[in-house]
Amino acid sequence: MSNLSPMTTAQAVWLGILQGLGEFLPISSSGHLIVVPWLLSWPMQSLAFDVALHVGTLVAVLAAFAGDWWRLLTGTVRALRERRVTPEARMLGLLALASIPGAIAGLLLEEWAETVFRSPALVA
Repeated sequence: MSNLSPMTTAQAVWLGILQGLGEFLPISSSGHLIVVPWLLSWPMQSLAFDVALHVGTLVAVLAAFAGDWWRLLTGTVRALRERRVTPEARMLGLLALASIPGAIAGLLLEEWAETVFRSPALVA
């Protein structure tokens, strides 16, 4: 990561667009955030910048599906009040359960994510 230096606003915008589009295609948006700057000889962005782009995508997805999230949350609250399982509570529980392996992998591979997994050769 010796090429870590400030990027231009235009480069940051292009990487944001790449992240946003790539997240919904069957490609690795994270991989493209590594390979594209390398191919274009742009400075390597920090892992924090990559995470900020992913958080931006998360916020956009949460906003786009706000109605669905509201339905899941209110259905879960209703289930807790009535002490029964609703389809919404079940779905929210399954989503939470499905997130656990990714969270564990992220914690265990944190150092690799900052070093090895940011290698353009490995990503390509």
